[in-house]
Amino acid sequence: MTVVAASIHERAAAGEEILSVRDLVKHYPLLGGLLRNQIGAVHAVDGVSLDLRAGETVGLVGESGCGKSTLGRLILRLIEPTAGQIIFRGTDVTSWRGAEVRALRRELQIVFQDPLGALNPRRKVGDIIAEPLRIHGRYEDGGRERVFELLEHVGLEAVHAGRYPHEFSGGQQQRIGIARALALNPQVLVLDEPVSALDVSIQAQVINLLEDLQRDFGLSYIFIAHDLSVVRHVSDRVAVMYLGKIVEFGDRADIYQRPTHPYTKALLSAVPVPDPDHVAAEGRIILEGDVPNPAHPPSGCRFRTRCWKAQPVCGEQEPALVARGHGWTSACHFPEGERSEDNT
Repeated sequence: MTVVAASIHERAAAGEEILSVRDLVKHYPLLGGLLRNQIGAVHAVDGVSLDLRAGETVGLVGESGCGKSTLGRLILRLIEPTAGQIIFRGTDVTSWRGAEVRALRRELQIVFQDPLGALNPRRKVGDIIAEPLRIHGRYEDGGRERVFELLEHVGLEAVHAGRYPHEFSGGQQQRIGIARALALNPQVLVLDEPVSALDVSIQAQVINLLEDLQRDFGLSYIFIAHDLSVVRHVSDRVAVMYLGKIVEFGDRADIYQRPTHPYTKALLSAVPVPDPDHVAAEGRIILEGDVPNPAHPPSGCRFRTRCWKAQPVCGEQEPALVARGHGWTSACHFPEGERSEDNT
């Protein structure tokens, strides 16, 4: 383990916060009419707050279209927020521009869902991995050796540097993408559905690789996924997102063993389990209706149009994120199985 990794692990043990977002908002304008005036907005991310500690993995889950990937790109400053704050190592980086953002990219990197789509098919693997080093002026100082080292870290060989992406399997392509993301020794990786495009057996290999890299280099992960089984395996804490908002956030054990938000409970009830009798006993929750249009979200609680517990107050008042335990919050007027702080 490197000295840097050891230092990060020490900070992780102390619960040091490395990244946080506060009331983050991203609205996309809707244009209409002959003059293409703004007639509304898509509420992709609407007031999200969460934090990431050094050396931990925060899982971000929810149905397709809930804003998970948009949130990840906002954190990386790949898209500009409408409002809110992005704080990295105690510094607000929301308004950074130019060279400041370029410096931030050395610390925050992303691994995309589609490995082949994220790799330039016209460039050899060695050039793809070396590109961040060249952009940041680090290739001349041992860049070639660094590329070979990165290939070894992700389970590939130096000879693979001379091949093209299409010559590799999907799992190998994702390993190449991970190697590229690690080129500048970042502290945080946003993993945007990193295994969803892979076969199940290959998923396990890539997840094990990510866990090994996190341990060896003291990395912090934001793991975006819709597969709750995978998230349960890799995450320390879990944030559940619905229609642009976080509805529940807490330790993995709290979220999976005693969810308080109905949406979280519905998602967990759909996770396949090896014991059919258990499913029959617990009851599977089938959510009715579609996810509402993010351009016209429901008043009050956004989940109320699909919630079996909805009452008039749910349409009149938006529920706040309320503490359910130590660092565990959820936003519901009628939470499931609420327990007191004394029992945590």
